[in-house]
Amino acid sequence: MRSLFHPAMEDVRPDAILHALSDPNRAAIFARIMRAGCVEACSAVSALGDRVIPKSSLSTHFKVLREAGLIRSARHGVEMRNESRYAEVEARFPGLLGAIINAYASGACDGSPGAGPLAPAARGSETSPAE
Repeated sequence: MRSLFHPAMEDVRPDAILHALSDPNRAAIFARIMRAGCVEACSAVSALGDRVIPKSSLSTHFKVLREAGLIRSARHGVEMRNESRYAEVEARFPGLLGAIINAYASGACDGSPGAGPLAPAARGSETSPAE
């Protein structure tokens, strides 16, 4: 089984982060992992609201998030577990992740207030997305 690529934090680029979080589904997946505060199995984030993301799409989303340096993934048996690298990214690019996640939570990314992919669950963390 091949190993998973995780970039060193000094190799993480802001354009890769912006690309990874430009997709509303990936942003919602990352926000859910970030808010969980613990390792999340892929299957735990497969449902976003009333939508279920197919396994093939979910796998691609996790790969993009991982290769952008936003999450760390580890195999545990047949399960893949993911944890946020929020603190590391925040130390390297202060305020970047909070601004992006809060923009989705406020609905600023689609033009309608509160209609972003993270609403309403992310609303309580608008000032501090890591909580």
